[in-house]
Amino acid sequence: MDAFSSSFLSTLLHPKLLSSTNTKPTMIPSPHTPTFHVSSVRIEEQKPQQKTASPPPPPPQIKPQQPLTKATTTIERTPLASTKVTTTTTRRAEPSLPTTIFNTLDEFINNFIDPPLRSSVDPRHVLADNFSPVDELPPTDCPVIEGNLPSCLDGAYIRNGPNPQYLPRGPYHLFDGDGMLHSLRVSGGRATLCSRFVKTYKYNVERNAGSPIFPNVFSSFNGLTATVARGALSAVRVLSGQFNPANGIGLANTSLAFFGNRLFALGESDLPYTLRLTPDGDIKTIGRHSFDGELFMSMTAHPKTDPDTGETFAFRYGPVPPFLTFFRFNPDGSKQPDVPIFSMTSPSFLHDFAITKKYAIFPEIQIGMNPADMIFGGGSPVGTNPGKVPRIGVIPRYAKDESEMKWFEVPGFNIIHAINAWDEEEDVIVMIAPNILSVEHTLDRTDLVHASVEKVRIDLKTGIVTRFPVSARNMDFGVINPGFVAKKTRYSYLAIGDPMPKISGVVKLDLSGSEHEERTVACRMFGEGCYGGEPFFVAREPGNSHVAAEDDGYVVTYVHDENTGESRYLVMDAKSPSLEIVAAVKLPRRVPYGFHGLFVRESDIRKM
Repeated sequence: MDAFSSSFLSTLLHPKLLSSTNTKPTMIPSPHTPTFHVSSVRIEEQKPQQKTASPPPPPPQIKPQQPLTKATTTIERTPLASTKVTTTTTRRAEPSLPTTIFNTLDEFINNFIDPPLRSSVDPRHVLADNFSPVDELPPTDCPVIEGNLPSCLDGAYIRNGPNPQYLPRGPYHLFDGDGMLHSLRVSGGRATLCSRFVKTYKYNVERNAGSPIFPNVFSSFNGLTATVARGALSAVRVLSGQFNPANGIGLANTSLAFFGNRLFALGESDLPYTLRLTPDGDIKTIGRHSFDGELFMSMTAHPKTDPDTGETFAFRYGPVPPFLTFFRFNPDGSKQPDVPIFSMTSPSFLHDFAITKKYAIFPEIQIGMNPADMIFGGGSPVGTNPGKVPRIGVIPRYAKDESEMKWFEVPGFNIIHAINAWDEEEDVIVMIAPNILSVEHTLDRTDLVHASVEKVRIDLKTGIVTRFPVSARNMDFGVINPGFVAKKTRYSYLAIGDPMPKISGVVKLDLSGSEHEERTVACRMFGEGCYGGEPFFVAREPGNSHVAAEDDGYVVTYVHDENTGESRYLVMDAKSPSLEIVAAVKLPRRVPYGFHGLFVRESDIRKM
C-alpha cells in the first residue's frame, strides 16, 4: 500500500518489538525514550517458558550497540503482566566506518529531529499486542484440535502481512513492515505451519548489514526538516553503495496472487516476488519478477484473474504522469502492452479495482499525494484532499488506449477495496465495495475508520450513477467465491472491524436482496478477546460455477486469542447460518495480525 511513498523516496534518491514465542506479546518500549536507546535489534523467537509471578521490574536499560556485537532482545510477560527484558549478544563482523556514521546520524534524526510523537507512527502503539513481530518458523506440525480438515483444503493457505525484521529506530507505520508469509500446508488431514520473510532486496541488504538501512517510506518524511534530513541521509547511503534503489525498495507485505503457474508475494511499491512451496511445507523466495522485462517499476497488490479465461488484469499508479497505467497478462503469464491513463489528472491512492467481463473499473478517491501537508503540516506524503470529488473510471478491459475511458463523479465514494463487479443489461455495470465514511482517518487513525458496504450501479449510456446501501455495519476485507470474479455474485464474506484493524468476526452478506432488506444471512464472532484476519473462501468443488454452488465451500482464517496468547486456523462451513466451525488447528505459536491471504490448491502447487 505504499506506491506513492516509495516513488517519492525514489525521486529523492534519483534527481533524474520485539517478539518471542511467549504466549502474550507486550508493549514495545519507545525507541526515543532516553532509557531505551537502541541502534538495531534483531528479532529472535525463543521457546516459551513458564514464569512465576514477580513484581514489576524497573524500566529496561539497554545500552547502545557495540561495534562487534549484534543485540538480541527478548521481552517476556509474567502472569502478573510484569515485563522481563533480557539481552544477549553475539559476535558479528565489525561495521564499516560509513555504516557507523550513517547509523549515528539516523539515531540523531530519530531522537531529536523527528521522534515518533503521533500514535500512528509510534512503535509502542503500532507494534503492541499481536501486532508485534515474530521471527521465522520452519515447517512445524500442528494438531487438529476440533473436527476434521476437509479434503478440498489440501494445499496451502498463506497470509501476508507486515513484520519488521528489526525493531524500528524511529517513526514506524503499520504499512512499513517487511513482508512475512504464514503458510498452513494441509495434506491428508494433517497441517504444517511455516512462517518466512519474503526475501526482498531490502530484506537481504538489511540482514547483511545487521541494521536498518532503508527509510520507512510511510513514516519517515514528516515535515520539511525530517524530509530533508532523511532524504539526504538516504541519498548518501545510495552514493556510498549501501543500497541501490534500482533493485527495488518494496516490502512485498500486502497480498499474494497465483497466475501463469507462478505464486507471487505482492506490494504495490515494487515488482512481484516469485515464491516456491516445497513438499515439506516451506516457502522459498525465488526473486523479483519483471515478466521478461515487460513490467516496469511496480504493480498493484490486487490483480484480478478471470476464472473463465485465465487472464489476469492489473495496474500501477504513481505520483508522476501517467498517474494510472492499466495492463493484463495472458493465461501463460506473458504481459501485454501498457495502456496509460492520462485522463486521471492528479495522483490518487488507487489500492484496488474491479473487473467485469467487459470492463475494468477504477476508483479515484480523496486520498492522494499531499506534499504541502507533508512539508508544512508534518504529515505523511500521502494524505486526504477534502475538496476533491471522487470519480469512477470505466474502460473496456481489452482497450488498446484510453480513448474509450469514461469517468463518473460519485461524491463521497471513497473505497480502498473492491469486492466484485459484473455487467447487467447492455450498458450497465454493478460494483460492490465498502465505502470509507471517514476517509481522513484512513492512514493515521484506523480505529476511527468506518466502512459501509454499498452496491453501485453505473449506466454507461446515460451517465447516471445510483448507490444502494448493503450494510451499515463496519466491515472490510470482503471476499467472494474466486470462481465468480467478474460475474454476478450473491454472497460475500467480510471481516467485522472492532475497530479496524482488529477483526472480531466474519459476516456473510446476501447481495441479491432489495434495498431495505437485512442482508446478513450468517455471522460468526470469534469471542471475547479473540481477533482474526481477512476471511478467504475455498470452494468445495473447484471450477463449479453453477449458481447453486456459489456458497458451497468453506471460509478460512487465522484467529488469535489475546487472553491465552494462542493462535488457531479456523475452517467454517460457508452454508451454515452460524458459519459453523468444522475444523480448528492449534498453531505452534502466535500468528500476528496482517493483511491479505490466498489459498493455493495442491494441484496448482504442483504446477509451479
